[in-house]
Order: sequence, then structure tokens, then C-alpha cells
Amino acid sequence: MTAKADLLQAIAGTNRGILATETKKQAISVAIANVENINPTPSPLTATHLLDGNWRLIYTTSKPLLNLDRLPLSKVGQIYQYIRVNSNIIYNLAEIFGLPYIEGLVSVAAKFEPVGDKRVNVKFERSIIGLQRLIGYKSPDDFIQQIEAGKKFLAIDFPLNSNEQQGWLDITYIDHDLRISRGNEGSLFVLTKT
Repeated sequence: MTAKADLLQAIAGTNRGILATETKKQAISVAIANVENINPTPSPLTATHLLDGNWRLIYTTSKPLLNLDRLPLSKVGQIYQYIRVNSNIIYNLAEIFGLPYIEGLVSVAAKFEPVGDKRVNVKFERSIIGLQRLIGYKSPDDFIQQIEAGKKFLAIDFPLNSNEQQGWLDITYIDHDLRISRGNEGSLFVLTKT
């Protein structure tokens, strides 16, 4: 089995990390390091054709993302990240499910600036939090197209002060369908291309 297949097998059944025990997290961390060691793209930010596109989160250690599953009467659904290299914009989107008719959505838009071959600085610019029915949510693709068109939503839709909301992200592995990143707060992210 390849290092990549080992990683995907280790991640399976963890619900993006929500169900991962400490022992499982350690095994996944080793599997991630093994995949990072065989990165076929040593300068991920110059491989814009690989980076650009729509991604789905399959594993993370990010406490803010994992804590979305602890909201009362709800569970986190799919989490997506859309990267638009031409405009240096990242759209993060988490679907929240729970009682009928109160399915929610949490979205953040950010600008990114490459600073080297692997690292991007991130400045968060806009947050949208609301009920899927009130927003008219149909799919991640449709929602992101509406944001890109400048639509204001019937939701908590507000700008973020990008001077205060900052971070960085190192892309430590990327190929045609898998990306691994490490964030400034020590978080790991594993995503697959959709």
C-alpha cells in the first residue's frame, strides 16, 4: 500500500477528526508526515493548476472546525474550501445539520498572499452565518457563485477587519486530488479535490 493510501485508510471513520482518539490522531500524524515526505510538488504555490479549485475537508485537528460539531441540536456536515488563485481568494464553507428546517451554514471569505513556495498569509474579510432555507442555499457551488457575484444574504453577513483576523498556512503536500496544509495554530488540514 502507498503512503497516500495508508493516510486515507487512517483517516477513514474519523468524521474529519471529530471521532479520532488520541491514539488515532498520533497514527494519522505519522501517516501525514509520510505523505509529506513524498510530496511530488516541492513548490506548491507555483503549481496553481493544482491549487486552484474546489476542495472538501476530510481531516483536521483545528479546534474551531471540530467545535462546530458541538453546537446544540446540530452536527457539522461537509466542510469545503474553494480556492481562486486568479483573485487570491479562499472561501471556506461548513454545512450544519440538525432539526428539520434549521439547517445552517457558516462561511468565511479570505484573501491570501503567497510568501514563498509553500506559505500563504491569510486575511479574513467576510463572514456569513445563517439558515440554509433563508439564504436559499442549494449547493456549495451555487452559494460561492452568489458570493462572487456580490450578493448580500438574509443572514448574519458582515465584513471582518482583516488587520485583526490573520494567519498563515503552509501547503506541505499537493497533487491532482489531495492537499495537506499546516496552519499557524498548529492545525493540520487534509483535503480532497471535488
